[in-house]
Amino acid sequence: MNLYVISGVTGMTGNELARQLVKQGHKVMGFDNFYASSIDTIKDLQDNELFCFYEYDINNKEQMILFGQNVAKIKDQYEQLVYVNCAAVVHTEHFYHINDTFMTNVLGMKSFLDQAIENQADIYINCSTSEVYSMNSWCEGGVKESDFLTMANAEHSQRTSYAAGKLLTEFFMKDVVDEGKIKGCSIRFANVYSKNELYPKHIIPHILNQLKKNGYVELLENSRVNKRTFLHNEDSCSAVIALIHSEQALDGTVYNVATDEEISIVDLVALCGRELGISNPQIVYKGYRESDPERRILNTDKIRQKTGWMPDITLEMGIKMCVEEMRN
Repeated sequence: MNLYVISGVTGMTGNELARQLVKQGHKVMGFDNFYASSIDTIKDLQDNELFCFYEYDINNKEQMILFGQNVAKIKDQYEQLVYVNCAAVVHTEHFYHINDTFMTNVLGMKSFLDQAIENQADIYINCSTSEVYSMNSWCEGGVKESDFLTMANAEHSQRTSYAAGKLLTEFFMKDVVDEGKIKGCSIRFANVYSKNELYPKHIIPHILNQLKKNGYVELLENSRVNKRTFLHNEDSCSAVIALIHSEQALDGTVYNVATDEEISIVDLVALCGRELGISNPQIVYKGYRESDPERRILNTDKIRQKTGWMPDITLEMGIKMCVEEMRN
């Protein structure tokens, strides 16, 4: 049995990761401040003796000292100590909150990494983002981890501060691994979605909520041409676990995690409509986002070769799961 320590444990990646690890019989200690999440996402775990939750803020030094001490008290009871950083200011509503983004995504990650090293953790997994590939429209074959990055500037991209901060965390990760202080890696997730997302402005819950409520959906003009891939959070979390279990993957480098199942936003609306029993759902185009990539396809050869990981949930299956949760 291992001890897993998860920041942002009620968020989209954190809660599902905790669920999968507890099912495997591991102990999970996690914390969150509900900045963009809810206690409801872990209600099925709260009474489980293998799960321990703290309502703590990664930016609160006193709370993080106490949390680190609590980890230190019990870590020797377990075979491995694994830290996973899922805490992030990520939601679209918060991209312009530069101070919050910097405090949580950069300084918070670094302090959590320092805690892991101080507690002599075996592994640290840093959850990053495909936003570091920024506003380019990547085509056939997909962008690789080794490709150069060309982030948009502050004049044209609301995502730039978020992407720049996450990119910096990848440098922190690589540095400590190269220095032999800990093993680990960073993960660039692409368009993760979940059946229990709190905020409906991410594209899939936005579409489902508007279709259910209004029978039509409002989208940006960009959606006329945009295409994306979407990764269910059960698959994103299985990728985290696959990397943890692969010794050769814990080399401090970066791993893309995505699917190859590309779909246009227009076709995505149609798919969501079918699952809700709405044929030919109406789209109302309103507004425009500068520097929005038409395509962002990630090449996932690296993680597949290192770990054998493959996504299991097709987009159609995932939408069905979201709709079922809405109806429940």
